[in-house]
Amino acid sequence: MSDFDVLIVGGGIAGASLGAKAARVRRTAIIEAESHCGYHATGRSAAFWLESYGGPHVAVLSAASHDFLMRPPEDFSERGFLRTRGAIHLARDAFPELPAGVESRVIERGELEQLVPGIRPDWRRALLEPGCADIDVAALHAAYLRRFRQSGGTVAADSQMISASWFDGRWTVHLKDGSTLRAAIFVNAAGAWADQVAEAAGVEPLAISPKRRTMVQLRVGRSGLRDLPLVDDAAGTFYFKGEGDRSIWLTPHDEIDSDPCDAAPDEIDVATAVARFEDVVDWPVEAVERTWAGLRSFSRDRVPVYGFDRDVPSFFWCVGQGGFGIQTAPAASDLAASLLLGEPSRLEVDPAPYAASRFR
Repeated sequence: MSDFDVLIVGGGIAGASLGAKAARVRRTAIIEAESHCGYHATGRSAAFWLESYGGPHVAVLSAASHDFLMRPPEDFSERGFLRTRGAIHLARDAFPELPAGVESRVIERGELEQLVPGIRPDWRRALLEPGCADIDVAALHAAYLRRFRQSGGTVAADSQMISASWFDGRWTVHLKDGSTLRAAIFVNAAGAWADQVAEAAGVEPLAISPKRRTMVQLRVGRSGLRDLPLVDDAAGTFYFKGEGDRSIWLTPHDEIDSDPCDAAPDEIDVATAVARFEDVVDWPVEAVERTWAGLRSFSRDRVPVYGFDRDVPSFFWCVGQGGFGIQTAPAASDLAASLLLGEPSRLEVDPAPYAASRFR
């Protein structure tokens, strides 16, 4: 039996970033059911920072994360995690309403053709969000895990939780291999499995909803695409961005209800993505080079959940990051750590909109 102050279930970006802060001042462990951390949502991210993405409560955390992602402390990483490419929001009717403070400007057909050569004639205007950037997700996640271990944290992969119980001021957590861990605070950072983990610990779930997102890599008959802006539409039916000289990453922006699982794409969703792409540009599709899918998990109001459970004060929620958990990780982990450890936060962010108690 091993004893900790904080036990985090889930080694994706949420658990790793919070763990990196908790381990500085508390004996902390991360347990991960898979053979390595970040196998599911974190490892399958489309990997971009887009300040307007996710609504106003998410935009606050995204904006507060930008400087860290662009210029992290030298003892955290020798280089930044962002590469700016910009985003183009297409609309046949009204432009999307961006959260307050997001830099943007309207571009007309001439500039739109320069930024997206071969765009079809019925797309006349767009909204340019110049700050959009790629995120090096693997490097960011690895840096958080490295900081966690350097601070004395313990990572246990292949450690699926079976049950947990609270008694006499401690959690006792039983793992699939028969081993047992104890901790004063239990952190649920299990992503798509968040409700299952809560139920296994005897805590009322929050109705966290996993939703499948399909991704496709296409090779097309157009070169010079590596730095193509992220292109999406106001109706939320697609986005694509340059990947290689003649390849793009594409999604139909689907949100298909799913049980927690090792997600895989359906052929119909891949075909839908390609059809929507061909409606935007005249680039010949030469091959579908690869496809994958991931689960993005949302709370009922689509705002992440950070804080102690109302009815079980030693149970901490760090869930519901949707598709924006990576771009908000620096600020979200600061907010969550301040609530977890009872320390002042460096962020001027009201924690109330993220509290678990709002659903009770």
